[in-house]
Amino acid sequence: MKLQNDPAELKQIIDRVADYTLGMDLTWDWPCGVAYYGVSRAFEATGNENYVERMVEFCDEYIEAGLPVWTVNACAMGHMLVTVYEYTKEQKYLDLIMSKIDYLENKALRFGDRVLQHTVSAKNDFPEQAWADTLFMAGYFMLRVGIMQGNKALIEDALHQYFWHINYLQDEETGLWYHGYNNINKDHMSGIYWARANAWAAYTMSRAAKVLPEAYLYPPMMHIWSSLRDQLAALKKLQKEDGLWGTVLDYPEAYGEVSATAGIAAAMITQGNPLHAKYVQKALDGTIANISDNGRVLNVSGGTAVMNDIAGYLGIDRKWAQGWGQGLALALLTAALENQESARRQ
Repeated sequence: MKLQNDPAELKQIIDRVADYTLGMDLTWDWPCGVAYYGVSRAFEATGNENYVERMVEFCDEYIEAGLPVWTVNACAMGHMLVTVYEYTKEQKYLDLIMSKIDYLENKALRFGDRVLQHTVSAKNDFPEQAWADTLFMAGYFMLRVGIMQGNKALIEDALHQYFWHINYLQDEETGLWYHGYNNINKDHMSGIYWARANAWAAYTMSRAAKVLPEAYLYPPMMHIWSSLRDQLAALKKLQKEDGLWGTVLDYPEAYGEVSATAGIAAAMITQGNPLHAKYVQKALDGTIANISDNGRVLNVSGGTAVMNDIAGYLGIDRKWAQGWGQGLALALLTAALENQESARRQ
């Protein structure tokens, strides 16, 4: 994919964003999980061991202080643990990874055909609801661990989650994803095409297709490839002139939201369609324009439940730095860096 950005400049921006992220006062939950996933990608893309060593320090301090109960959202911390374990080879990190996998496989609430219910606490928060967020917090994590351990059953369960989340959440007519699905009422609640939900879906589908060896041997991957293709074909038509995507995708007056933009553009790079380069370049430029000198990612919407209407989504505050904004920005910047360095080697 032909992009214009200089790798050295991208590394400088990555370093600013990673440093700001690691200095945030984050706790063991999904904001930190997404943030430190981005830092993990920064380590993978740059080889800067300072990133992973600071995550090790954070992890060790939290283990000593005491970890919370697992939820689907809290399992997002597993992404960091995979990186930390692969770097240190210390058993305590693998034990934490497998405790999260045990929770997802044997204890987490499921409905229908063993579909993970989205949970954010120890309570039954959203009975029989599937959210696009779950693919990042749990599905993609399960897939990564399954690949790491050569556990075919775990890989198949992860792909099973992708399969059903596509069926429940993607609109076949538009290609776009709804935020959530209520299996009790058999509806999509407010039926909004929320941008960050589409980013969770697009990014994790693109990564699944990239990291799974011999992916073509798993039937659900055909479903994933087609879903991602149609989703990105729809998304590219909704990009704003400044390169961002609106927080409600099909509502022209919606403000441009940076975390969703970063996740969608990162998915486009990972999918690798060269005709998406012009959309990626605009999104990359728009994202970089929203990164302050100290590495804070701007214009990221706050935590968002499945809101009742468009006004509910538009009313979410975007004043503060958020872990998911930092992490998804790093996902985009690292994908762009790897793309540019790969192009130089060719």
